[in-house]
Amino acid sequence: MDELRQRGWEKIRWVREHMRVLALLEERYVKERPLLGKRVAMAIHLEAKTARLALALKALGAEVAVTSSNPLSAKDDVAQALAEEMAVYARGEATEKEYQEFLLKVLSIRPNLVLDDGGDLGHLLHGEAWELGQETVGLCEETTTGVVRLRKLEKAGRLRFPVVAVNDAHMKSLFDNRYGTGQSVWDAIMRATNLLLAGKTVLVVGYGWCGKGIAHRARGLGAEVVVAEVDPIKAAEAVMEGLRVAPVHKAIAQADLVVTATGCINAVSFADILAAKDGCILANAGHFDVEIDVRSLYTQAQVRKVRDHLEECILPNGKRVYLLAKGRLVNLVVGDGHPAEIMDLSFSLQLLSLLWLAKEGKKLAPRVYAVPREIDAEVARLFLSTRGISIDELTPEQREYLGLS
Repeated sequence: MDELRQRGWEKIRWVREHMRVLALLEERYVKERPLLGKRVAMAIHLEAKTARLALALKALGAEVAVTSSNPLSAKDDVAQALAEEMAVYARGEATEKEYQEFLLKVLSIRPNLVLDDGGDLGHLLHGEAWELGQETVGLCEETTTGVVRLRKLEKAGRLRFPVVAVNDAHMKSLFDNRYGTGQSVWDAIMRATNLLLAGKTVLVVGYGWCGKGIAHRARGLGAEVVVAEVDPIKAAEAVMEGLRVAPVHKAIAQADLVVTATGCINAVSFADILAAKDGCILANAGHFDVEIDVRSLYTQAQVRKVRDHLEECILPNGKRVYLLAKGRLVNLVVGDGHPAEIMDLSFSLQLLSLLWLAKEGKKLAPRVYAVPREIDAEVARLFLSTRGISIDELTPEQREYLGLS
């Protein structure tokens, strides 16, 4: 156990050196301790970068309880290390039952603030754990999937506290979703398969910011890329960027690898899987394990493990497909998630948004809010400053011309 914990601290110290914006914010607020007396519940993939954010929140005065936002994504070494500093309820390869128990344990602190990834804490606070949210003044959501779930609650008139859609901030969606997902997905797939990407055909299902990152990193590694989309505008964008576009059922017959990034159920149906090329590898980069119809796959195919996180599935028609990470979020189940420099930006947005909610939450109506523009811009300014980059400013004359005076 000591060796595991030591390895976790080594990982946390390493990412700390590469998360410089978060370090600047911690240095700015640590004397003031604006979260003193506040209880923060976190459900976010529990690895080294997450631990760094949790430690920053503690340094600013918060009582923090942490779990992972996916049953398979917690890194045991990091969890053991972080447990020396705060309440941690997580383990790698947790069962679905354990995962739900961990979520409830985190909420048992009766949080004032919630940091969610995928919307599971928010869902519980509007249902089974309603009583535990009596003192909650706001929630920050990290992912597209979670924002969609919370907007459904808002539309139904059921949202009980203000929510900040951190996922939609420019300094998150433009970088985390595109460059972070693009790099970490292929890092995980190549780590799990040890196969060459160059010369293969990759089908990317979904062409939002995550899908764009996955597609363009695959093309940069020498793959032929096909995109499947339901949005004609996004499909047109893919065409303009030199990618082929085709329906899933047609494209999967030639695909060597399929990666989903839609935030929707059955983006690759079992009928699509039956049409797949023999030997096709299936991976999901969306938050939940619903984008590929893994439930039908497990009930109708013969499944056996062939490598860590890789299962061979022999279909009723005799063809084989290979499923990565049981259809869960591949970059965090198999790999270490996004690069530290990318999560530095996302988690700096989270920290500033939590501070904003701590100050303003009780005054706000229960709605889904965009990250305030000044927070987005501040993270951008700090990012540039850590790289020694300066930019121009508008002159008074220019501000007057643009109507900004």
